[in-house]
Amino acid sequence: LRTPQQTKRTGPGGGEVSGARGGGPGPGQSGANGALPWCQLQEPSLYTVKAVFILDNDGHRLLAKYYDDTFPSLKEQMAFEKNVFNKTSRTDSEIAFFGGMTIVYKNSIDLFLYVVGSSHENELMLMSVLTCLFESLSHVLRKNVEKRWLLENMDGAFLVLDEIVDGGVILESDPQQVIQKVNFRADDGSLSEQSVAQVLQSAKEQIKWSLLK
Repeated sequence: LRTPQQTKRTGPGGGEVSGARGGGPGPGQSGANGALPWCQLQEPSLYTVKAVFILDNDGHRLLAKYYDDTFPSLKEQMAFEKNVFNKTSRTDSEIAFFGGMTIVYKNSIDLFLYVVGSSHENELMLMSVLTCLFESLSHVLRKNVEKRWLLENMDGAFLVLDEIVDGGVILESDPQQVIQKVNFRADDGSLSEQSVAQVLQSAKEQIKWSLLK
């Protein structure tokens, strides 16, 4: 039989946490001091993003996607968005901690873009999603990231978001890659060679034919 090896890890507070490989407390069991082992307190997950939404400068929803059941009903989602807007719309910060969640956000003219993660999520990871979303929309909307142009190009905005996040998992954080993938889904060629209207029309036709199949 192999003798369990004694290991030491650094806990969240900087102290050492000892345990034996193969001989530590099992799932749901406490250690000698009654505390759960550090490794059980925070399990890694691919599901980084809880929600992405865009509001206008009155706090009204323009676009939103939720990726878990934290806010299962539309009423709860709208209330959450309103509270987040009230907390963030008059500040110069880019990060907020609200309701046990980490929220990164950006204001552009009359739009507020938000990316929501759990309280222990890496802010830089969430910020990379926000930056990619903004720069991709800026490209699709010809640098007019404002309410009027977003409403006229909502199909393209959803295509962009779907290429960045799927089911809460971050797929892409490079705006150029996102634009290429959006364009590939819409039509052959590149966005720089087609008007936004052409790309969106192609996307609508693909959706129509997929429904008819």
